[in-house]
Amino acid sequence: MATALENIEEKKGLNFIEEAIAADIEAGKVKNSPTQVVHTRFPPEPNGYLHIGHAKAICMDFGAARKFGGKCNLRFDDTNPSKEDTEYVDAIQEDIHWLGFDWEDRKYYASDYFQQLWDLAEEMIKRGLAYVDELSAEEIAAQKGTPTTPGQESPYRNRPVEESLDLFRRMNKGEFAEGTKTLRAKIDMANPNMHFRDPIMYRIIDHPHHRTGTKWHAYPMYDFAHGQSDFFEGITHSICTLEFEVHRPLYNYFAKVLADIKGTTYVPRQIEFNRLNMTYTMMSKRKLLACVKEGLVRGWDDPRMPTLCGLRRRGYTSDSIHSFIDTIGYTKYDGMISIKLLEHAVREDLNKHALRVMGVVDPVKLTITNYPEGKVEMMEMENNPEEPEAGTHKMPFSRELYIEREDFQEVAEKKFFRLTIDKEVRLKSAYIIKCTGVVKDENGTITEILCTYDPDSKSGMPGADRKVKGTLHWVSRKEAVPVEVRLYDNLFTVEDPSADERDFRELLNPQSEVVLPCAYLEPWAAEQARKRVGASHISTENRYYQFQRIGYFCVDYDTTEDHIVFNRTVLLRDSK
Repeated sequence: MATALENIEEKKGLNFIEEAIAADIEAGKVKNSPTQVVHTRFPPEPNGYLHIGHAKAICMDFGAARKFGGKCNLRFDDTNPSKEDTEYVDAIQEDIHWLGFDWEDRKYYASDYFQQLWDLAEEMIKRGLAYVDELSAEEIAAQKGTPTTPGQESPYRNRPVEESLDLFRRMNKGEFAEGTKTLRAKIDMANPNMHFRDPIMYRIIDHPHHRTGTKWHAYPMYDFAHGQSDFFEGITHSICTLEFEVHRPLYNYFAKVLADIKGTTYVPRQIEFNRLNMTYTMMSKRKLLACVKEGLVRGWDDPRMPTLCGLRRRGYTSDSIHSFIDTIGYTKYDGMISIKLLEHAVREDLNKHALRVMGVVDPVKLTITNYPEGKVEMMEMENNPEEPEAGTHKMPFSRELYIEREDFQEVAEKKFFRLTIDKEVRLKSAYIIKCTGVVKDENGTITEILCTYDPDSKSGMPGADRKVKGTLHWVSRKEAVPVEVRLYDNLFTVEDPSADERDFRELLNPQSEVVLPCAYLEPWAAEQARKRVGASHISTENRYYQFQRIGYFCVDYDTTEDHIVFNRTVLLRDSK
């Protein structure tokens, strides 16, 4: 008889979580669940936008369900109304769809279970498993003890059941101020696991909820709500990051209490994996929110942010995110991943799809003095050599061009193979030119480069095979379209900003965004870019470009018919 592992189409290369799921299937544990299939969930808090770390969790939660022919729910953990907003709910759903996953008709909220959680809490009070405490947060922390010394019992721990029940109900009627009363589980104040020392189950929050309004004034804590919500939904595998490993015994405790009350042996299983820590990146929602609120970035979708909407705006593709996550994998050990792996993944993907165009971001005028005035030739350009079916387009060539300022040196450094006095280079897909001189302004700045061209060296002609060391990109000065280009770099200057003792604001990279308002683009590319005006942010059509010899770029959302804006997604491999 075939084992569960042998029945999986992609049985090779299973990670340790998938191996555990396969073993549970083989042992019959999944058949004991309400849905009798592998059932996972992705449970984001609607208190901010998703970042690249969440993408790793999304790919695991939805991916494992897909691999084993199961289901994955989307469940918003909306138990703290003071920090939640429907804006975040909408953005989270958009990001999950962008990554290629769908929860079908299984979108839930922890708030869907507020009544069931409340009923369970009351039942625990009645069974002597919970009590209402009146200690402050500071007092509770002080009497919990340390990992090596037992905690002290609250003076309210053994109050009568009827009294706790009455106070608990009055907590939800708004009779008490925030912080004055909590509901705590009565477990073991001497347990070596600090999470077992009478953890808080409910606290008072006097703030309207985005879904339930003012119906509730007492809200469940994560440790109580999360596992029970998994139980209510029939989740078989609750997959989370390593910081919740120490919470697992408490997760199992609450699940077992609920299972006993319901008279079942079914309980969800929690499995943990390493969270994503990436160089030059910060994953703290609190600090990312501060960046947004303080105007340190343009918003949650700023291309410098590690948010999925920020990466999307910068030009990262969903396929590149999947490739990156497949590369780094899942383990039981936290570590630091180089951001270069993510950049490599997006390069690999964009190389397959990005349109090849000519753009000059720091232009200097170049005049071919022996080229006929008024003449315009149309040079043929490949749209993408990786996709022959992508075809070609035409690009105007004339006497006056723009080239990159850094592609010229009046006195060339050693191993500088671009344009310099009395040297030849090829203009890509056009002619070989030779520099004969320069024109400077009163400050000594070069304003024009003078050249001659070899008429027999045109690409595609017999003389085109003459070898020169350098090839430059260019645009025709008269036909070129002015565009704004935004060059992006790491948001932080240090490799691990989360570990730095300085305020994170001191670590921000002042060169993380450089705006070049006077770049130039070939007209065909500008025409394609304008087609993006009004397009969905998730749409990929005419979005991605390779500015030849510079890097990969994408059309920004700020683009209008009259003002085209490009974001640099990532440099080319051989760029500086």
